[in-house]
Amino acid sequence: MKLWKRAAAAIKDRKSLLAVGFSKRTSHHNLDLEAAIIKATSHDSSSVDYSNAHRVYKWIRSSPHLNLKTLIHTLSSRVSHTRSWIVSLKSLMLLHGVISCKLPSVLGELRRLPFDLSDFSDGHSCLSKTWGFNIFVRAYFAFLQNYASFLSDQFHRRPASRRSFELERIQKLQSLLDLILQIRPIADNMKRTLILEAMDCIVIESINIYGRICSGVIRMLPSSGKADAAATLKIINKVTSQGEDLAVYFEFCKGFGVPNARDTPQFVSIPKAEVETIKNMIENVEEEVVEEEKAMVVLEKPRLETIITEKWEIFEDDECCFHEKVIKEYQKHPLPLIVSYQEPVYIEYMMPDLITF
Repeated sequence: MKLWKRAAAAIKDRKSLLAVGFSKRTSHHNLDLEAAIIKATSHDSSSVDYSNAHRVYKWIRSSPHLNLKTLIHTLSSRVSHTRSWIVSLKSLMLLHGVISCKLPSVLGELRRLPFDLSDFSDGHSCLSKTWGFNIFVRAYFAFLQNYASFLSDQFHRRPASRRSFELERIQKLQSLLDLILQIRPIADNMKRTLILEAMDCIVIESINIYGRICSGVIRMLPSSGKADAAATLKIINKVTSQGEDLAVYFEFCKGFGVPNARDTPQFVSIPKAEVETIKNMIENVEEEVVEEEKAMVVLEKPRLETIITEKWEIFEDDECCFHEKVIKEYQKHPLPLIVSYQEPVYIEYMMPDLITF
């Protein structure tokens, strides 16, 4: 039965390639790119065609505006017609690589994915066998959809306030990390080569995003003020929580056999002295609010009294000065901010093959 399915899948890919071969060649239709996309997103779950994936990336880099249209059209048509978890997952991985290149013309046009897999369900096998793959594809799509929107928004926006923009950026990165931690194989039959390759990409991306969050927080701490102390502390608390979740995620991936999760990274922690300073800011602000409320009560005219007092209670404002500190030990390291006692396997590679050029 498995042999028959493989043969049928190979025939489908062959038919798609033949259709491309007989298509009319025009200056606006890159048939070579279309053929490479079909080969990179084949129905074969036992391997990934790295060579054709790299060909796709080279075509996009050479002429992003023109070739991106071919990529979007081909992937959209292919995903909508096949309804295969294998083709859908390979298409997501291919787009992940294109988005990660961060080319201005790509980010300008690819604000959202060219297909919708939010309710994906494989149409070639019974649900009892594919439910885990369906959930995996949906989770990957949810992350990548939001990631594409985030990168495009960061590219286009011109912030009025640099600090508010940085706070919002970190919060969005934290939301992306929450989404990426939901991508995991949960069924017993999911230990496949393709799933392991996809998880390799996800593990690397989780490190990159968490590293950007940590570095953003560390850059932001020296200039924190009373106005945004509460928002900053909320972000810091979530950073700590997500660091613990990420460690658990790595342990899960390590047990599943994901190569890039063999060594759990040790992330740079947020300086405790800075966190305490922000907490003191919040406490001082709360005390000032209470004192102001008390002062307002004294000035009110009593409803049942005929004597009006002119005595005022005067409260001196407590000035909380926040001195900037240069965190030298953190500025020496490039993103992501990761330190470890052993050389992690994922540091040896720039990125899994489907994520970089």
